[in-house]
Order: sequence, then C-alpha cells, then structure tokens
Amino acid sequence: MMRRPSAKLWRRRLGLRIPSRAGVQRRISASMDATRRAVARSRARKLLRALPDQAKVHLGCGENLIEGWVNIDINRAVQPDVRLDLRGGFPARPGSVGFVFSEHVFEHLTLEDGCRIFADCHAALQPGGVMRIAMPDLRHIVERYIDGRYEGEGGPETRCDTEYRSIDSPARLLNFALRSWGHIYLYDVDELSLRLREAGFAKVERRKIRGSLHPELVELEKRDSSRLIVEATKR
Repeated sequence: MMRRPSAKLWRRRLGLRIPSRAGVQRRISASMDATRRAVARSRARKLLRALPDQAKVHLGCGENLIEGWVNIDINRAVQPDVRLDLRGGFPARPGSVGFVFSEHVFEHLTLEDGCRIFADCHAALQPGGVMRIAMPDLRHIVERYIDGRYEGEGGPETRCDTEYRSIDSPARLLNFALRSWGHIYLYDVDELSLRLREAGFAKVERRKIRGSLHPELVELEKRDSSRLIVEATKR
C-alpha cells in the first residue's frame, strides 16, 4: 500500500516555506511594536503642539523635575509636564526648541528608537540650539573589564540592588552593565557622535559632568555615573 506524502514533504516538493511558530510570533510582535510606536508618535505630535517657543526640554526626566524646563516622561507617578512614550519619537514643531537635555535615557532604547529621537530633536531645535546627552560610557565599562576592576562602579540604584552588590568578577560587572536596569543599547563617544551627526547635527563635543559653555546646561546632571556627556549643536 502506497503511503500518502506528508504535509511536510508536499511543502518541500512545492518549494513552500512555512514559518515556524517562533517566526510567526516574532512577526506579530514586530507588527504590534510598530503599531504602538505609530500611535505614540501621533499622540506626541498633538501634545507637543503646545510647547512654548524656545522651550527647554528635559527628556525622560524621572523624578528630576527641572524648574523652567518642560519635563517629559512616560511615568505618570513622577508628574511630568508632558507624559510621552519616547519610543514614538519627539515630533515637536520645527524650530520650537532651544535646548534639549537627557540623562540616562538613551541606553534604555533601541538604536533605532534613539536615532529617531536624535533626528526629531535636530528638527525641533532652532538654529544654534543644543542637545545635551548624559549617559553611562560603554568604553569606560569595557576598560574596567579589561583591567580586571569590578568594584565601586554604578549609580544610586546600586544601594538597593542586591544583585549588583553580589558582583565578584569583571565578567559579571560587564554583563550586569549591559543587561541590567533595562539597558538595551550602550554607547561610547564615537558611536554617539556618529549617530548624532547622522541625525544632522553639525557639531558634537564632549563635556565634563555639570560643565558647559551654555549657562542653561550647567549643573544639570544628578548621577555621578554619567561618564559620557556630549553636546550636539544644530547649525
């Protein structure tokens, strides 16, 4: 008795490729993420219409609400001036912003989301406007790993993070820095400068913590672990 070809064999004969369950789930997840970003961007565009001219914007403010700035965050509990999901970008009116500041924000976003915000901020800034970014430094972390140093690193989160206190090797420090606290994509100065220039910024300069040539940008950082700080200027 001749056996009927299995469905798998028929697919192979016909050259059909049926995606795996994991592949289908990835496609569904990517589609849902794209939809969420589109909805967030549409909502952000409406909310940001009310920004005053030459606004000073603080992205991802958390509990650090800076007086005189428009403080933006997704967390309603911190009572930001504007509640936004930055994964949808920052589609403010072109030329409506004077300064942008963020501290420990972009390492929590994918590279694609970060680059979208860089481009949006460049479009929103007036000529001569400045975007100041403070974040952990990937190069610093890797150098500590190579040198075998793993103690005494981190910010205020470490005081209440029992896992961090258990770090006992350079490899564990490196993995912790790359994966913990919701970190997704860490930058060094070359990578951050490259992405900002790709977004259109004419000048990207490294700055010392809490120091700037612009009075508006002095003494803004609250975390000593902000080891990578740049200011990007729009032509």
